[in-house]
Amino acid sequence: MQINKSTFEFLTSLKENNNRDWFQEHKGEYDAALANVLQFIEGLILGLSKLDPHITEEIPAKKCLFRIYRDVRFSKNKDPYKNWFAAGISLDGRKLAGPEYYIHIEPSETFVAVGYWRPEKQHLDSIRQEIDYNAAAFLEALAKGGWKTSDLSSEDKLQRPPVGYDAQHEHIELLKNRSFILHKTFTKQEMESSNALEQVIHEYERMIPFKQYIHQALDQ
Repeated sequence: MQINKSTFEFLTSLKENNNRDWFQEHKGEYDAALANVLQFIEGLILGLSKLDPHITEEIPAKKCLFRIYRDVRFSKNKDPYKNWFAAGISLDGRKLAGPEYYIHIEPSETFVAVGYWRPEKQHLDSIRQEIDYNAAAFLEALAKGGWKTSDLSSEDKLQRPPVGYDAQHEHIELLKNRSFILHKTFTKQEMESSNALEQVIHEYERMIPFKQYIHQALDQ
């Protein structure tokens, strides 16, 4: 199973013609691209349900998919549509307060990710506390999938130590993180290949020990 070439062609054209008239004229192409992406997400859910106890095959793919329509109320960019598809996979679809699987499908930037993006304060405190108490298990969880601490996203990293932690703490750089995420990029050609689904699931499987550590920190 793969992302069809026509799906990427639609997204490329949408980026070049991001307006409501064009979108309505090409609604059939959008519907076909949407069906392709939903089928791919269904395949991901089924595959992950065999690997992760926090995922069941009953999760609806539509509940995981983010809308293609942009909220332009507070944005300088008034393009009405996103030129990508994205989904968050969890028991609560795309709205879980906890670690989840994410996929972003775009001709120039397709990637998959696992982790917890900008946890609420209570959850962030719990994750940091777990690392403080048991950093060895955190490092082991990364190593099981072939990851290192340098592979973690540093997008939301604090400049100074979080409150309650000393700057000399052995793992202060980990504790500065405000999001805990691993990701892997894929080329357009890889996503169009017949084994794209298997490749994505393989990368997700490498991230599961890390995801399970976060679940444990949150008593989930």
